[in-house]
Amino acid sequence: MTQFQHGLFGCFDNIGLCLITYFVPCYTFGKNAEAVGDSCLLCGLITFVPVVNFVAMIMVRGKIRESRNIEGSLVSDILSIWCCTLCSLVQEAQEVQAPGGQAMARS
Repeated sequence: MTQFQHGLFGCFDNIGLCLITYFVPCYTFGKNAEAVGDSCLLCGLITFVPVVNFVAMIMVRGKIRESRNIEGSLVSDILSIWCCTLCSLVQEAQEVQAPGGQAMARS
C-alpha cells in the first residue's frame, strides 16, 4: 500500500489546478472521473445534484485509491470529501495527473 503523492492540504503544490478547482470544481471532478473510466461530462454534471454529487465523489475517490493501491477507507474518503471537498478534488487530480497516473488508473 502507498500514500497519495500529495497531502490533502497540498492544494498549492499546483496553483493552476487549485484555481481551476476553486472556480470550476465540476471540471476537475469530471476529469478525475474520466481518469478512472467514468464519463467526464456525466460526472461533471452530477456535481450540481445535491447528495448524488457527494456519493459520486466518494465512488471516484475510492476508484482512484484502488487503481493506485493507496491506503485508505470509505470512512476516510467520506471525511476528506465532507470536510475538504476542494482539497480532496485537487489531491485526486494531482494523483491521476502524476506520471503514469492515467495509465495506471485505466488498467
